[in-house]
Amino acid sequence: MPFISRTWKVGVYMSFVEKVKGGFQGTKSFIVEGWHELKKVRWPNRKELKGYTAVVLGVVVAVTLYFYVFDLILKYILNLFF
Repeated sequence: MPFISRTWKVGVYMSFVEKVKGGFQGTKSFIVEGWHELKKVRWPNRKELKGYTAVVLGVVVAVTLYFYVFDLILKYILNLFF
């Protein structure tokens, strides 16, 4: 590898440091912008939240029962052959 001058190494190091500082500024900017967006959100009230929670729990129970019954049927069929 050809000789690399000390000036080049320092320049690369400074470029890296500047990128790191810029990265943290970008992170800070991202967090601040995200916080501003969260302030715009219309959050559900307690009644809506209870309704949404009931729907989610109902769907989870229904899907769980579906796979439970499917598993029982599949196990029964496989036990017939094996």
